[in-house]
Amino acid sequence: MRNNHMAYVQKSKRGIKGVGKEIIAHSKHLKLWLAISLVLAALGALLTIIGPNQLSKITDLISSSLAGDIDLNAIGRIGIVLLIIYGFSALFTYLEHFILSTVTLDFAKNLRNDLSKKINTVPMKYFGTTTYGDILSRITNDVSILQQALANSMPSMVSASVQFVGCLIMMFITEWRLALAAIFTTLLGFVIMALVMKNSQKYFGARQKNLGKLNGYIEEMYSGHDVVRISRANRMVKDEFAKLNEDLYLVDWKSQFLSGIMQPLMNVIGNLGYVIVCVFGTILVQQQVITFGVIIAFIMYVRLFTSPLTTIAQGMTQMQMAAAAGDHIFDFLQEEDLPEDPASPKSLAAPQGKVRFEHVRFSYPNNPDKIIIKDFSADVQPGQKVALVGPTGAGKTTMVNLLMRFFEINSGNIYIDDVSIKDMRRSAVHDMFSMVLQDSWIFEGTVRENLVYNKQGVGEEKLIEACKACGIYHFVETLPQGFDTVLDDTITLSAGQKQLLTIARAMMQNNPMLILDEATSSVDTRTEIITQKAMDALMKDRTSFVIAHRLSTIKNADLILVLNDGDIIEQGNHQQLLAQNGFYAQLYNSQFENV
Repeated sequence: MRNNHMAYVQKSKRGIKGVGKEIIAHSKHLKLWLAISLVLAALGALLTIIGPNQLSKITDLISSSLAGDIDLNAIGRIGIVLLIIYGFSALFTYLEHFILSTVTLDFAKNLRNDLSKKINTVPMKYFGTTTYGDILSRITNDVSILQQALANSMPSMVSASVQFVGCLIMMFITEWRLALAAIFTTLLGFVIMALVMKNSQKYFGARQKNLGKLNGYIEEMYSGHDVVRISRANRMVKDEFAKLNEDLYLVDWKSQFLSGIMQPLMNVIGNLGYVIVCVFGTILVQQQVITFGVIIAFIMYVRLFTSPLTTIAQGMTQMQMAAAAGDHIFDFLQEEDLPEDPASPKSLAAPQGKVRFEHVRFSYPNNPDKIIIKDFSADVQPGQKVALVGPTGAGKTTMVNLLMRFFEINSGNIYIDDVSIKDMRRSAVHDMFSMVLQDSWIFEGTVRENLVYNKQGVGEEKLIEACKACGIYHFVETLPQGFDTVLDDTITLSAGQKQLLTIARAMMQNNPMLILDEATSSVDTRTEIITQKAMDALMKDRTSFVIAHRLSTIKNADLILVLNDGDIIEQGNHQQLLAQNGFYAQLYNSQFENV
């Protein structure tokens, strides 16, 4: 049952300060460049504050010279000073934005690289509890929010803070009574900003969580679009999407509303400050306490004094979003990694393909009480073709995953050439196998790139040989550019053609051991015969593990292991198992019933 959106309304676990520490710890060079850019932002703000004081002098010069000649030379000198002040202010602001844009974009690139690397180090159980769309959301949306907050909000908040404090000091230096009047109006702004910030953070955290849930659901539905249409589940999918979208809409609307009301409220408060300064300043001018230039300067100071409140409020909104996004990112980066490889790993220079399972026991990490593999033992000799058969849930694919070290076994051991896979690097174990899975994977690229995926120095002859062996060469010849044809949306591939290409890819790898998980399930009967012959040639002198539901495809297996409830209940070749008239014979004969 899906939880109501309010269950996801919560504050950032780390908070802005905690996420900031994570960012600094994550990037050694960011701290220095961030400090330099913030100093430049502060200098630019300070120079901006000095401007009104010079304008006050120009106003006083003009007002005092109305009855006589205007001192244009004095005004010109002050004007040049103003140009220099504002010129350096603009230069510092430009340098600050240039540095931060460059550094934060590099930071975002490195962060995405780290997230990509992390995907390869987290245990497989993580992907069983987290949707791919949610992970994708962390790499795209959350990193972008964090980068934009660092590049834009942080320097703006520093400039606004310096501007706010500087204006406060300059106002008291210029005229303390007007300063008190202006400050009185801004206190209301502080109260409003504090109230909004207090209530908005929980909605920004909920926004990021619900966005990840929505992205995950969209990714699932698009990947299974054909099933949705065939099942006529469009209405159900739309209703569920509408619910998730409504959840996101509610928390996003509340977060945007609370942040959106800040600027108009600050504008009202700023305008109120102008009124108070003008009225109170006029009284002081009539009493000859101040000059008109002071009023002009204060009007500018009020603008420079109140606008930082809006900037700080908006910046805090962005920082709250960044804190929520940062939680999402750093939670993933701090996920438990796979157990480390041994400090002194063993290696096999020339693997022969001898495999031994010794009392293997296994349960999935998210459900440790449910034992999937109870006591699995088997000896596989080099070059043997081993078939794993049994009903759904018997543990066939699980055994292959354990052999590849995608999961760690609870107890027992698995040996390759009498060396425990626990004593090898995972990468070394993976390098011994070629895999063809039930779900074919073809990426957008040329036929050649798909076939020689991550394999160097493959010649044209080997490509042709592998394609002919798989019965796919004629199809490749019919393509517009042959092996150089890009497989994109303009090229229509059947499920069988995709599977044949993945089988050819496995042939190109030329590894000493093979894993075939329902590799011929998507091809027709005639193509299956061709593919089976090719795979028989491929498996010659190589240890092969074949998972098959169609038992007719593994008649020539050297060893058939019949699994049920995580245990081997029968083993032998096809003829021996049929002669036993046991569980395997029932499975085999059931294929021909009611035909």
